[in-house]
Amino acid sequence: MVDEDLELERDLGEATIVYEEPDEGTVRKTVPNEHIAYFQDHWIIKTDEDDQGHDIVRRIPSKRVHYVERSVEQFEEEVETLVDQVQSFASDLRTKIPVGGGGRDADEREELPEPHRIDVERGGPDSDADSDPGPNDE
Repeated sequence: MVDEDLELERDLGEATIVYEEPDEGTVRKTVPNEHIAYFQDHWIIKTDEDDQGHDIVRRIPSKRVHYVERSVEQFEEEVETLVDQVQSFASDLRTKIPVGGGGRDADEREELPEPHRIDVERGGPDSDADSDPGPNDE
């Protein structure tokens, strides 16, 4: 059994977000890392809790955010988390959008006809060019 108190004492670092607020202008807010997340083109910040203990969050559209700085234990871990999020998003997209061939197996795909080739110098099919040499074929 893991001691939950140890998890609470662990310092996960802080994040500072700088964004534009319509009434206040440029706002700079520093929060614990676990109170900020990026989701669906918005930064989400925990600002408070209500009387029932539910989190109150503010969603800030990414176009209003100037930058977010985070202190992290190791940069590599932060990058790995980002890579995992991108791979998860790509996997989710693949399940929603068929990729390659409209969802049919290679065996089920219809054979496409060969392209019709035209000799651009003479204006006729390539096969005619082989039988009748043009002025540049000598």
